[in-house]
Amino acid sequence: MRSTSTRALSLALALWSSVAAAQQPARPPACTSAEHHQFDFWIGEWSVTLPNGKYAGTNRVESILTGCVLRETWSGAGGMHGTSYNIYDAARSHWHQTWVDDGGNLLQLDGVFQDGRMVLTGEQKSGSATTQQRITWTPNGKEVRQVWETSSDGGKTWSVVFDGTYRKKA
Repeated sequence: MRSTSTRALSLALALWSSVAAAQQPARPPACTSAEHHQFDFWIGEWSVTLPNGKYAGTNRVESILTGCVLRETWSGAGGMHGTSYNIYDAARSHWHQTWVDDGGNLLQLDGVFQDGRMVLTGEQKSGSATTQQRITWTPNGKEVRQVWETSSDGGKTWSVVFDGTYRKKA
């Protein structure tokens, strides 16, 4: 059985905790600028097809961490899975994406939203070779087109690796 002094101490601590919490200054909301939400057009549950209409996979893009980060979860038709985290880096005025997949691949991209498109670029090393990577997302009404290109000559010429149309699931 609890003593009266133990109950009084518990009540005093609970009251003090409530007062201390109420006196904490409110944290200003983070990630509220328009720049932080330039990529929000990509949020949703998507079915992805290739230009020939063939099914490529599904993608889920969600806003997490109080709207500061977009998390992508990809499931390809061939069984490949991957995830990316996308964030606006206000200090550099750039977007950043880190992509990882179940093949052990890592791709880090940086770029900007401009002319109605998100364009992120980066380098990928494989052995002694380095290739340039460029991914462009273009919103078009209720769809988003993603074109992934690669260059092995320092960006002089580009080859399309992936061209997908994202359509929101019902």
